[in-house]
This record gives sequence, C-alpha cells and structure tokens, in this order.
Amino acid sequence: NVAITLTHFGYVKRTPADTYRAQKRGGRGVIGLNARDEDFAEKILITSSHSTLLFISTKGKVYSLRGYEVPDSGRTGRGTAIVNLLPLDGDEKIAAIIPLNTFEDGDYMVMATKAGIIKKTELTQYANIRKSGLIAVELRDDDALIGAAIINKEQDIILATRKGMSIRFSEEDVRPTGRS
Repeated sequence: NVAITLTHFGYVKRTPADTYRAQKRGGRGVIGLNARDEDFAEKILITSSHSTLLFISTKGKVYSLRGYEVPDSGRTGRGTAIVNLLPLDGDEKIAAIIPLNTFEDGDYMVMATKAGIIKKTELTQYANIRKSGLIAVELRDDDALIGAAIINKEQDIILATRKGMSIRFSEEDVRPTGRS
C-alpha cells in the first residue's frame, strides 16, 4: 500500500503507507510534506502500487498512470512536478485523482464543471487510455472541470457551491452519455 500526494502547485509523490501512523492522545504528529511557501497538499489517497490512477484535468482530459510509475519520495520530500509525468498544457491542472483496481461494468465516472454541467459515463470507456490522454468531456472556453468521482447504481450525488448551497439527487437522474 502506498500514499499518493498531489500538492496545489502540481507536485506528486508516492510514499509507503506504513510511513504514516495513527497518533495517540496529545501526539505531535509527523511532517508528511516539506513544500515551498504557499504550497500545500491538495489530494492524498491510499492505494496499491499496482492500481491504475486516473488523473482528470481541468481541461476535461483523462490521463493514466500505474501507482508504481509515480516517483517514490521520502516522507518529507516535495515530489516530482506532474508536468514531467503527464503531457499537460501550460494552464492545465489536475482536478481529481481516482485510484482503480478494475474497470467494472456497472460503474460510472461522474464529472462536474464550474458552469454546472454534470456528465456520467461508463467506466469501461476509460479502460484504454493512450499516453497523450483521452478527452472525457468537451468544455466551452470559459468552463473548467472541478471534480470527478466513481459511482455505481443507487447512489446519491451531492454538489455544493462555494457559497454553501448544495443539491442532492440520485445518480439515476443523470443519463449516461458517451465519452466524447
């Protein structure tokens, strides 16, 4: 098991999961990342080094790496810039990381954009991702992808705004569409 960490400025690293441990009452904790000023850990996930990691960008593209392809770094290391691992454009950032063991039938990827568009696509359509990535959702010029998640049947989706408004609806309310 490994911990994958992605920072706000786009540095990614892999560390063994047993590096981190639960602390007792009054514990001081351990440093998990030495980042530059104003940089912070944005996404941290525990997965296997053999899992497939889907990186979904703000431009609506999906990239794929295996867990062991993310460079190993020490507990306090900054990591490697994600642009050295994935062919990202200049202003493209990673909006979501999804670890997968299998691409099962019946699972869907749900994506939401800044303009309020939501899309649900069968997960099996992302089984063969080329190195340059796949377009997961076509976006307008002023729109950006803000999040993505894997869901299965009979789950609810909750979307929330920055101002505290939210909406909850069943995944069945969103009809599945093709990848493009």
